[in-house]
Amino acid sequence: MRNYLIGAGLAVLVAGMADAAMAQSEIKIGEINSYSLLPAFTEPYRKGWQLAVEEINASGGINGKKLVVISKDDNGKPADAQTAANELVSSENVAMLAGTFLSNIGLAVSDFANQKKVFFLAAEPLTDAITWSKGNRYTFRLRPSNYMQAAMLVEAAAKLPAKRWATIAPNYEYGQSAVAVFKKLMSEKRPDIVWVDEQWPPQGKIDAGPVVQAVAAANPEAILNVTFGADLVKLVREGNTRGLFKDRAVVSFLTGEPEYLDPLKDETPEGWIVTGYPWYAINTPEHDKFLKAYQAKFKDYPRLGSIVGYQTIKSAAAILTKANSTDPEKLIAATEDLSVPSPFGEITFRKIDHQSTLGAYVGKTALKDGKGVMVESSYKKGSDYLPSDAEIEKLRPKD
Repeated sequence: MRNYLIGAGLAVLVAGMADAAMAQSEIKIGEINSYSLLPAFTEPYRKGWQLAVEEINASGGINGKKLVVISKDDNGKPADAQTAANELVSSENVAMLAGTFLSNIGLAVSDFANQKKVFFLAAEPLTDAITWSKGNRYTFRLRPSNYMQAAMLVEAAAKLPAKRWATIAPNYEYGQSAVAVFKKLMSEKRPDIVWVDEQWPPQGKIDAGPVVQAVAAANPEAILNVTFGADLVKLVREGNTRGLFKDRAVVSFLTGEPEYLDPLKDETPEGWIVTGYPWYAINTPEHDKFLKAYQAKFKDYPRLGSIVGYQTIKSAAAILTKANSTDPEKLIAATEDLSVPSPFGEITFRKIDHQSTLGAYVGKTALKDGKGVMVESSYKKGSDYLPSDAEIEKLRPKD
């Protein structure tokens, strides 16, 4: 009986050791995003990070350890995102948090990360606050911010003869931030500009008729558009019907991204100045490699979400590999001024504000074979469209 008990005890001990070893043979990343709310972007995004995980583990993982991503849906709600973050950290023992789409949700997870001292790599949120006014030492951001994209668009928009401008943007953190920085940068380059109207439809619930009517009544010569997704489709349809865009310049955040441009189909307005992702017109070795791998795995073309998901996890793996630790302070030290490859070329996570130098493509919308495309596009390096270090020191709180 005694021998049996000893044997049973050893079995339990060995099983426990095996469990511990198994746990130590993996590194977990906790990923959060608005999958149910914004599938047009987040489904390609998920495919992107799945491809990255597959490539990372095929090449040896993180210093020999398997990379595992545990993903949760935030339902487009900041409170749900914070709950998901807490579960990932407390129950799943993740090494870091990553992801998020909407700016208000990114800020909520960033605040959680700061309070709990957990490393957070924000993937998609574009608000400037996440790296500047509400920035913290535990949060880094991959995508080019509103400031960066606005600066890219202003470079082209300032050359337009238009003096009377109106704006249309969703009434939440992202839209408010994008309009504010575009107006600031545009007015600095063109003091002669007059802002004649602002429309603030609720995100995801635009009533396009009254919005178009109000903008038309203000009689602007140019329009800044910040709507995206289903709101963009409704705005374009109503604007085309009422002739809002006829003989007016339009400058538009994000509209050249396939997830937002493709649904417009033959209703795509031509000549809009946009940021986006013309995957069919990029001829670089880095992008060719990504494109072939993505198409081979998913039998589909990538959207910008695919790039963001892929690069988020690739960057996270590079951070974990360099740190060779899951300690948040070591992860921060490893990330500051870290340079990593991407499908758009090498990018760096800046020490000064934790913003990556990933850039964006700027071009114009056009119709080709009954669908919208980006033409006359060129890649703008993120590092070329950021304020001076002295300005950033004023914008960002001291840690």
